[in-house]
Amino acid sequence: MSKKVAFYTLGCKLNFSETSSIGRLFKDAGYETTPFNSPADVYVINTCSVTDHADKKCRKVVKEALKHSPHAYVTIVGCYAQLKPKEIAEIPGVDMVLGAAEKFNIIEHINDLTKTEKAVIHNAPINETNQFVSAFSIGDRTRTFLKVQDGCDYSCTFCTIPLARGASRSGKIEDIVRQAEEIAASGVKEIVLTGVNIGDFGIRDGKRQDKFLDLVKALDELEGIDRIRISSIEPNLLANEIIAFVAQSKRFVPHFHMPLQSGSNKVLGMMRRRYKRELYAERVAQIKSLMPDACIGVDVIVGFPGETREDFIDTYNFLNELDIAYLHVFTYSERENTIAAQMDGAVPGAQRSDRSKMLHILSDKKRRAFYSMQLGKTGEVLFESDVKDGYMHGFSKNYVKVRSLYDPLLVNEIVSVKYTAVTEQGEVDVEEVQESLAH
Repeated sequence: MSKKVAFYTLGCKLNFSETSSIGRLFKDAGYETTPFNSPADVYVINTCSVTDHADKKCRKVVKEALKHSPHAYVTIVGCYAQLKPKEIAEIPGVDMVLGAAEKFNIIEHINDLTKTEKAVIHNAPINETNQFVSAFSIGDRTRTFLKVQDGCDYSCTFCTIPLARGASRSGKIEDIVRQAEEIAASGVKEIVLTGVNIGDFGIRDGKRQDKFLDLVKALDELEGIDRIRISSIEPNLLANEIIAFVAQSKRFVPHFHMPLQSGSNKVLGMMRRRYKRELYAERVAQIKSLMPDACIGVDVIVGFPGETREDFIDTYNFLNELDIAYLHVFTYSERENTIAAQMDGAVPGAQRSDRSKMLHILSDKKRRAFYSMQLGKTGEVLFESDVKDGYMHGFSKNYVKVRSLYDPLLVNEIVSVKYTAVTEQGEVDVEEVQESLAH
């Protein structure tokens, strides 16, 4: 009887793509994948260092796993495992901790699943992690996250990712295209390109060999995929040539997610971001001039050390005036071994919380306004398999979230719809215009 393995992923799209690839390693080794809330021989927990309370979340997930199988072998991988291996090894029930370089050799490390008194740690220094390991998620949704880049050479003062993932590095364009062809052959309709700093794509063996635009052009020629979506990309790396290419491309959709982090140039300087707000506003204007219906999402951090009320109001007003569709709001929290953690001017927790609430309300307002602008128009929606209260959901090319009465024939189909109303839940009701448009 084959052994069973279960996975749990914390954090970003990149983590999801890597968990999926680790899952295929287990499958090739003869394991059967089972849901996390069921008995398994091995539990693999992929951790994140960006979200708050990494330690607390990790402990909780380990405890959950051992409820289902008290004698299972528990392995922790991911960013938090690279940053705090000893801390994780002390969590009751953890058997093995694998750092950034070791997680893709998990089958060799797991060996015979013998539990020892102390957790085993395999964790090389991050500067030794210089190989790009490809990854993509497949089999669990209508879209796939395809990893094209890893690591980061930037040194933002608040961020631990370079410590957790190492220097910027990428795969070869031809290898990524080959993986995308494999994804297309599986019946997936949409690929989301993901990485730590995807605009910096093209570095191999420490040297720049390609540009992100080269990859975009190559993937645009891919047969069998309807859509390709760019995930988060730095504003200074989203060159006008990329915007212009997406505007007329066959497969890339009019949806951009650009981290801003602050609308105050003073705070951007303290964060060591590589642009000023004026450049950010230029990028937004350029996108909207070529793609008026484009959806633009924004990352923003509130409560950074030294952020005064005036700085926050600066950010709020800047965002309020920008032609954007939604915000991802992060409340600043101190991270060990970062410059920001040593800075003066810590913002009291209550103020951080108040600022976060204000921006969440602004985000809801922006999304509703963006959706309202779409009413009466038609769009192509890729429907997903999730069903809630009798409705299924999907996303248009420009990331409008729609709902429609559940119909199994619509799952993983692209359908032309007319947008009719914005719901109280912040989705859009639609009526079908024609049958599926998919290949």
